[in-house]
Amino acid sequence: MKINDAYAPGTHVANVGRYNDMKYRRCGRSGLLLPALSIGLWHNLGHTDDLEVGRNILRACFDYGITHFDLANNYGPPFGAAEENFGRIFKQDFTRYRDEMIISTKAGWDMWPGPYGNFGSRKYLLASLDQSLKRMGLEYVDIFYSHRPDPHTPLEETMGALHTAVQQGKALYVGISQYKSEATFKASTILRQLGTPLLIHQPRYSMLDRWVEEDGLLTVLENEGVGAIAFSPLEQGVLTDRYLQGFPEDSRAVRDGRYLTKEKITDDRLDKVRLLNTMAKQRGQTLAQMAIAWLLIDPRVTSVLIGASKVSQIDDNVAALKNLDFSDEEKTEIRRILG
Repeated sequence: MKINDAYAPGTHVANVGRYNDMKYRRCGRSGLLLPALSIGLWHNLGHTDDLEVGRNILRACFDYGITHFDLANNYGPPFGAAEENFGRIFKQDFTRYRDEMIISTKAGWDMWPGPYGNFGSRKYLLASLDQSLKRMGLEYVDIFYSHRPDPHTPLEETMGALHTAVQQGKALYVGISQYKSEATFKASTILRQLGTPLLIHQPRYSMLDRWVEEDGLLTVLENEGVGAIAFSPLEQGVLTDRYLQGFPEDSRAVRDGRYLTKEKITDDRLDKVRLLNTMAKQRGQTLAQMAIAWLLIDPRVTSVLIGASKVSQIDDNVAALKNLDFSDEEKTEIRRILG
């Protein structure tokens, strides 16, 4: 379903109190503040989605003070659809608010046929950014990411392409995603020497996926003055009560299976989730809220990237910010549960 093209531009009037309650955190040692929660548009703005729902989600986010909207060239389906649909909604509802928004996109995964539509070459990254800007109807993005490391392209070439995007005025800042600590340090060093400091890293990070701690990535980011924004904080819905009574027919593990399969929801994981869910109730939170709050304990985590298929999920996630404090006893118990 496509949004009604009859909507006049500028039909959304944002909540005047949108900045009163949202928490903003400095991104590394930059001058940029990001909201503690950012909205990811990975699963909810494809051509197969109800875009009226998507439009309401974006409006609700902005009205809550969520100023950061995160996309990538291949978000859909099909590839490019999320940027195209975001651009349509932006034109209708957010044009007047452009200077209050942080809009990011990425390139690095398979996008178009042939040898130039994947990974991290200069050819691919800069061509992809041009396509992304055209789809969204924007002159620039606030953050442009290398979406994943390229084992075959020199890191100097990939980082040089990000630097060029800034020099061309097509991006204000640059970031990387899914890079391990050693490659992150090298990328940051290259970009600093070029004169375009690395702003942010987007790793997968949740209570059930703590590779960033084991790898030492957060320490590197702290030392380099780089922010972090965690994606999949709810582990694709596992860190909710959604799977505690089985597999709902409308769940991602049943209807999709690309990013979450039944095999990944093991009995051991569910045992941990049950214990965490009990703790969350004792704290007066949903499990999702506690999972988000847990990531924000660490000041090195600038923002948590949430996803949503309905506005009520935005409401629930934002409510997590009402209780970000954990007692020493709670921290100890959570670490015991997680193992």
